[in-house]
Amino acid sequence: MTPERLLAHLRARPLFWAMCLVLAPTLLRLWFVATGQLGLVQDEAQYWDWTRHLQLTYYSKGPLIAWIIALFTSLLGDTELGVRMGSIVGAMLFPALLWWLLAVLWKRPVLAVLAVFIAGVSPLFQALGILMTTDNPFVLCWTLSMIALYAAATPDEAGKDRGLWPFALLALAFGSGILAKYTMLGLVGLAAGYGYLLQRGGALPARFWPRLAVALAVGVALGFLPTLVWNMQNGFVGYKHVLQLIGVSGEGARTMFRLSRVPEYVGAQLGFALPWWFWLMVVAGWRAAQRVWQPSTTISNEAGGPTFTQSTLLVVFFWPMTLFFLAWSFHTKVLANWNTVSFVAGSVLAALELERLLLSGPSRRAWRTLVSCAGASVFLLLFLHLHQLLPLPPSINPAHRLKGWEDMGLRMGQVAEQRFPDPARVFFMSDVYDITASLAFYVPGQPRAYCLWWHDRRMNQYDLWGGPQGKLGWDAVMVLKGDAAGMPPVLSDMFERVSGPYRYVATYRGVAVRPFFYFLCYGYKGLWPRRDNGSF
Repeated sequence: MTPERLLAHLRARPLFWAMCLVLAPTLLRLWFVATGQLGLVQDEAQYWDWTRHLQLTYYSKGPLIAWIIALFTSLLGDTELGVRMGSIVGAMLFPALLWWLLAVLWKRPVLAVLAVFIAGVSPLFQALGILMTTDNPFVLCWTLSMIALYAAATPDEAGKDRGLWPFALLALAFGSGILAKYTMLGLVGLAAGYGYLLQRGGALPARFWPRLAVALAVGVALGFLPTLVWNMQNGFVGYKHVLQLIGVSGEGARTMFRLSRVPEYVGAQLGFALPWWFWLMVVAGWRAAQRVWQPSTTISNEAGGPTFTQSTLLVVFFWPMTLFFLAWSFHTKVLANWNTVSFVAGSVLAALELERLLLSGPSRRAWRTLVSCAGASVFLLLFLHLHQLLPLPPSINPAHRLKGWEDMGLRMGQVAEQRFPDPARVFFMSDVYDITASLAFYVPGQPRAYCLWWHDRRMNQYDLWGGPQGKLGWDAVMVLKGDAAGMPPVLSDMFERVSGPYRYVATYRGVAVRPFFYFLCYGYKGLWPRRDNGSF
């Protein structure tokens, strides 16, 4: 197929191709999750456990993730599919929002199809379509905010002001986004920057600033006030945790400049987007920045480039987040997913550059390169979902380190049945949140599990819920990470008798994946250590 024929197909039936690009991966995700190809990873299990204690917010994240999981588990049960159905639905809604922005508001359906394709084959958005994490609803709220801001700054098809609905949508998306992730607060600065650049270019509509101020204020009231109330009730531990995590306070704030973590962060960003699409993002992002910076001049607009308002939207939502987190990685460890939302605008930018290349009549070599990149992207998508069917050794299995939690939980349930006189009076605990959450989800009957504080570690949500009250005289199973080691000294004060350690290597489909060790604890005396100081 030639570039001309490809474009002709896309122009003839853009909605059909967009629907195919949405439905085919959705069916693949449903099969992947429903057939248990990958058990819940530790964060997913923790978010599920939050649904049993619904609150205004939580120690490390906003409450939206728990609310979404609670909705779908109420319909599908406390199963892996129930927990992850929110991610599958979110992965369907995201390309629909891209279509709304590009095909409906921009009147560029071919560009919309290309953007849906690029977003759909990126490992980042593939993972967000399977794993139920806070980034999934965060991306939806972010994309809705982009749509709202663009609609607020442009007239309708009749050339009239669109009224208040874009600002109402912005307030809802902004508030919901804060409930998903505190990073959404950065939208205030981006919205202000968007308005400033439009005003500088003579493209700002009347009454934009007062309407924007009200929308952002309402969004803060909807999203930030619940987290503020909860933090006031809990010593502001959530805010302290975030400040320490981003290197503003604590150990990470002591060193202002370091290079050791930059390569890891940059490599992760390239892996998230795939290097060839990331390169197109940068090229198109640079073109858009030129167009925004010099609004009175004519920057090359061949092949139907974006308008000034469209370029401004993409520049504001791509470059600041991308450059900020890159710069911040020189100071502290920046988690790879912190920059997730910049790839929303990035997908559109890459699609713009791809469309420009197709319309310009690429050489045979360039066309083969584009086809190879697209083919490699589809291959990686299929590999991510079908890798478990391949005879891959653990050393090159991309999901190997995420597995073993289900087997561990089932085994600890067997231990309770076999090693204690009354299994109904046995509780489960660990000293880290991930094992605690996996015990809560995968031990048969899904009992409440507890996270013991006995050494200096980072605080987590379980510490705020306390210990096993009302379980005086009960027995317990204490599960720890890694290979067998010494007994936590505090156990001898908490129980009448402790035996172990016992080593267990969890497996996945017969293949060893991770070791654990555990202790059998008899006769709980009622002591539960409380955290006095340490890391937030």
